[in-house]
Amino acid sequence: MSERLMHILADSFMKILVPGLQMTIPLTVLSFAFALVIAVVVAMIQFANVPVLKQIARIYIWIIRGTPLLVQLFVVFFGLPNLGVLIEPFPAAVIVFALNTGAYDAETIRAALESVPKGQLEAGYCVGMSYLQIMWHIILPQAFRTAFPTLSNSLIALVKDTSLAANITCVEMFMATQRIVARTYEALALYLEVAFIYLMFCTILTWLQAYGEKKLNIYD
Repeated sequence: MSERLMHILADSFMKILVPGLQMTIPLTVLSFAFALVIAVVVAMIQFANVPVLKQIARIYIWIIRGTPLLVQLFVVFFGLPNLGVLIEPFPAAVIVFALNTGAYDAETIRAALESVPKGQLEAGYCVGMSYLQIMWHIILPQAFRTAFPTLSNSLIALVKDTSLAANITCVEMFMATQRIVARTYEALALYLEVAFIYLMFCTILTWLQAYGEKKLNIYD
């Protein structure tokens, strides 16, 4: 490794990490938070077998899971302006990532809801609880405990997927790296460097996932 390359890597590390802290992490957190809201609503609609809404939920999941995430980003950011809808890069990325992750997480939560014994719902009615009270206090806590590992994996995957936001001009870690590569022509080393930073982020989340699973006693 030449002295020049070492200097480039040392100089670029913070230039890549800072956009990660300022853009990648907020983008991940906001997208995942909205995705969870979407997932819970869609899963509960399917679990309750609500007429019409259940069909709409299934169509939403079918479309999102059947089309590439990159295409969805392009439709929202580059396509909607043709209809007069202009969305800034960051909000556009949050919307797309939330809708995309929400579709996958909705199926995870739906399966977790269905894994809760039916007797739990009946027991809630017997003590005078409403349907929403039963879902909030009895069914959902058990379902989230079951779904926690899969939802955690979804969050880790989302961290890596945020790199696609560079395609709609979000200045996150990957775009910051691309700009440095365009200036220095050291593609291999710099892309390995940004891969290492993504690995650090995902490793921290993996440790938190393991800690959460231990606290919830998921595998006991």
